Amino acid sequence: MSGGRDIAPPLRDMILRAGEARRRGDRAGELTALDAALALDPDHPQPLNARGMRALADQDYTLAADLFRRAVAADPREPALLINLATACRNLGDDQGEAAALDAVLSLDRTHFMALLRKAELLERTDRPIPAAEIWNGIFVLAEAINPMPPALAARIEEARSFVATQLADFSAKIDRGLARARSGHSRQALRRFDACVEAATGRRRIFVNECSGLHFPFLPADEFFDRDLFPWFPELEAKTPQIRAELQALLQTSSDAIRPYVRQEEGTPVNKWTPLDRSMDWGACFLWEHGRRNEPICKLCPETTAILDALPLADIPGRGPSAFFSLLRPHSHIPPHTGVTNSRAIVHLPLIVPDGCWFRVGAERRPWKEGEAFAFDDTIEHEAMNESGELRAVLIIDAWNPHLTNDERALLRQFFKLSDELAQPHEMGNAMN
Repeated sequence: MSGGRDIAPPLRDMILRAGEARRRGDRAGELTALDAALALDPDHPQPLNARGMRALADQDYTLAADLFRRAVAADPREPALLINLATACRNLGDDQGEAAALDAVLSLDRTHFMALLRKAELLERTDRPIPAAEIWNGIFVLAEAINPMPPALAARIEEARSFVATQLADFSAKIDRGLARARSGHSRQALRRFDACVEAATGRRRIFVNECSGLHFPFLPADEFFDRDLFPWFPELEAKTPQIRAELQALLQTSSDAIRPYVRQEEGTPVNKWTPLDRSMDWGACFLWEHGRRNEPICKLCPETTAILDALPLADIPGRGPSAFFSLLRPHSHIPPHTGVTNSRAIVHLPLIVPDGCWFRVGAERRPWKEGEAFAFDDTIEHEAMNESGELRAVLIIDAWNPHLTNDERALLRQFFKLSDELAQPHEMGNAMN
């Protein structure tokens, strides 16, 4: 916590004297040393932090918060200062200030254990049980690496587990009540897969199948590449390949601002397999639809593509799907092995520009793209992509429903997502906590 400045010997001596006085229980001596240190350098984060800790001990939380804010201004990338500021705000009852300090820590490190724990507690106190439970679930995973775990922390983790279990039971009951009318009139057999899906989504049932980071719909065939016959509209899409390719090529020549990096991780995300592609145009995307929202400027530039998308039976879940975009992979670029969000959808590729040396793997099967030949796959099975050529590879990617879902199951899923999103809506402090 040097704020980028060396600590002059006189200042260091004053800070050491303050620490020794604190250990002796000599409050007056500690204050004298800290005041002397601040007189030498009033904007240095170390004496500001030490004086703030003294104010915390004295229960002068207003002064403590002011000192910690000055320390953060001097050294904004030091998590300890932000945690101390959050503590002062918590004691002041300043929920907004505490949230801002904790979010600043998490922007530096998304896995900061104490910041996550304190944010989960804050969300509990401010009546946001569902996002609190989500954070607690992440904390439980991180806590497994703490060995030995301090008894006080172990007790707090057990309290949190009880809290999460209670919230899960309440959430599940609300979902069941909300779906009662939608479920009525369907036979037990017709509801079998849907009910298993909801029970899995609400933590009441474990499913040992595909790797989905989001919603898993049980008992669907785990196809790597779906049978083409399950998509009778593929010929209609493929017939438009020349027009779609021409619109993409026009975009590439005149509207580079419409293309953005596909991978955009949050600040503070630890190094991972996506780091080489983070905010890189090696894998670029131009969205016509994104999370169920139409990108009007791009759609106006691509009327033929938009028209065919509007005519297709895509996965339509308000606020979530479909997504439809041009996926651009630069020469010698690699999309690493990964799995997707939910097996309730199928991912459709229409290859548009495919130089030699490009390939795509799903599970154990690897195949080349062929321009104008669409295919669909289950992206919750591990897959990867490679452009080994010296030219750009371009594919139109769209979300379709998993063809093994019935129309009734699709309708029920729309209702489930609608209720789930409504129950997770933030209260007044939403923007500050997100």
